[in-house]
Parts: sequence; structure tokens; C-alpha cells
Amino acid sequence: MRVTGVIQAGGKSTRMGGQPKALLPLGGRRIIERAIDAVAPAVDDLLIVTNTPGLYAFLGLPMVPDVYPDSGSLGGIYSGLKAATGESALTVACDMPFLDPDVARRLVARAGEADVVVPRLGDQLQTLHAVYAKTCLPHIEARLLAGRFKIVGFFDDVRVIEVHATELCHDRDPAVVFMNVNTPEELEHARRLVAEVD
Repeated sequence: MRVTGVIQAGGKSTRMGGQPKALLPLGGRRIIERAIDAVAPAVDDLLIVTNTPGLYAFLGLPMVPDVYPDSGSLGGIYSGLKAATGESALTVACDMPFLDPDVARRLVARAGEADVVVPRLGDQLQTLHAVYAKTCLPHIEARLLAGRFKIVGFFDDVRVIEVHATELCHDRDPAVVFMNVNTPEELEHARRLVAEVD
């Protein structure tokens, strides 16, 4: 099965004061570069979902805008999945600095088992580190057209497999692998972690 890696870079970074969090440096690389380096070995090709392509042109990757603007992360998932060349897309957020290639591979290996393959960490589904099949498109689009943007809202309409984070993160702390950098405080925490994680 062909799987496209989709990097979601469409957010407005309001909690980071408006500066694009994907471009913030961490351990000598921008956060989005760290995400790309982790996802690339696990997928057949890559693309970025962004409404500000000029910011990411230096990466040399295909870019697509949101099909339905201002529809949040669900709209980004839809836009990336619709543009994906593969039958499925491994969708990750651009602000996850400690993504792991082995974790991504283990998740992608299960892509054919369901319409959505999503990690669970505690009581949280990691919907922005999940594999979505093209079969999800009509169900997501129906939610977007109805103005209902909660990601898990369409899960009852498709086949979903939840994979416990410990099954994916054999030798890494799942809380680190799946962490996001949304605020200046979280960025500082990531900068403290980077020396021991890299």
C-alpha cells in the first residue's frame, strides 16, 4: 500500500504569538525539518498542507492549501488526504519536534487494517499523528460542509483501530514522541529535552 506523508502546517500559531512555530529552531534544525526527517523514511512521498506556501518553499516539497479554509485541523486532514498520491496518508502536525521514524513505520505498517489507524496515549487519541485512508474523504467532507470540525466526529462512520502508544514507542517515552510545541513554555521545555532525546 502506498502511503503519503502529510505535514500539517496550516495553523495560525496564535499561542506562540503569531510566529510560525514550525519554523522555530530546536537543536540546530527547524521543528518542521525535524518532523519531515522523522516521517520521510516511513512513507512513499511527502507533502505539506499550508496556506502560506512562501514560508515553506525552501523545503522543496509539494504544498497544497486548505480546500475548506478556516476549518481547523479536520480541514487540514481532508486537504492533505485528498491531495495524497497514496491510498492512505500518515498525517502529522508540524509542531511535533520529537517524532520518531520507527514509531511512524510501525503505524504505517498497519495502514491497511482500517480506515483510521490512530495512537492512543492515556485518554487522548493522537489524531494529528495518525493514518487516514482515502475512504475517509466523503465522511470528513460531510462534517466540514456541516461546519462540524471535531476530528473524531466522523470516526463512528468508518473503521478505526486504536494502537496504544506503548505498542509503537518501544524504547522512547510516548509523552515525548507525541508532544506538541504550542506555547513559549512548551518550546522551552522542548529545548531542555532536545539534548537528551537527540
